[in-house]
Parts: sequence; structure tokens; C-alpha cells
Amino acid sequence: MVWTSMVDNEPLLLAISEIGGYPNFTPLYESLGYQVMTETSMRKVLKLLKKITPQVVVAEFNYQSDFRDRTSSLESMMSVIQRNPETKVVIFYDNEHKAQLSKLEARYVLSKTLSFPILEADLERAITEL
Repeated sequence: MVWTSMVDNEPLLLAISEIGGYPNFTPLYESLGYQVMTETSMRKVLKLLKKITPQVVVAEFNYQSDFRDRTSSLESMMSVIQRNPETKVVIFYDNEHKAQLSKLEARYVLSKTLSFPILEADLERAITEL
């Protein structure tokens, strides 16, 4: 079941910012009609995704070379999200990690990817096109 706001029947956007270093886009998401939940820990995100099904997830691709069998913690999240094909995923990434992101894209459906620096107009267009 897709979780929506009980008050306004707004769709849910889950914004995951583990490292950050970019603007808080919550006002943009809200202006596009989303109720926004934010999280900074992938462990908490995985627990949360057992309870809710957001329409959109916005997350960072943080390449971690010390992982043997994966490139980042996004693989765990994507394995949960893929059970809900209606959930769209927008990923922010550093251009120097594009090759590693390609490995993730080969295994999972990412709706949009945006490279840093994230421009608000580009993010708005990406979410509007979902």
C-alpha cells in the first residue's frame, strides 16, 4: 500500500541525505505537492521501508570502495524498493563515480540520476517528469 498524508492526501517523498553537502530541497519537494520524510541513516531507511511505500525516493550514491560485494549502501535499499515498481528513485552522484553508478544502474531501475552540483531547476524537472 502506498502511504500518503492523512491530512492532504499528498504523495510521499523520502529524502535520504547520508553525507549531504547540498541544499535542503524540502521546500522544492513540498511545492511539487509531496509530503516529505527525511532520513540520514540507511539502516533507519531500511526499517522505514518495511512500513511505508513512498512514491519518490531521493538519495545519494556514496561509493564505498571497501565493500567487497557492492558499491554502496544503495543496493540494500534498492533490493527493497524493487518490490514496489511504482516507487520512483532519483539518485545524486559525484561525476568521478559514474562508472561505479553504472554498475548499480545495470542491476536496478533508477528513474533519474543527477550529478553534483545539484541545480534546483534540474531536480524540479526530474521530479516533475517522473
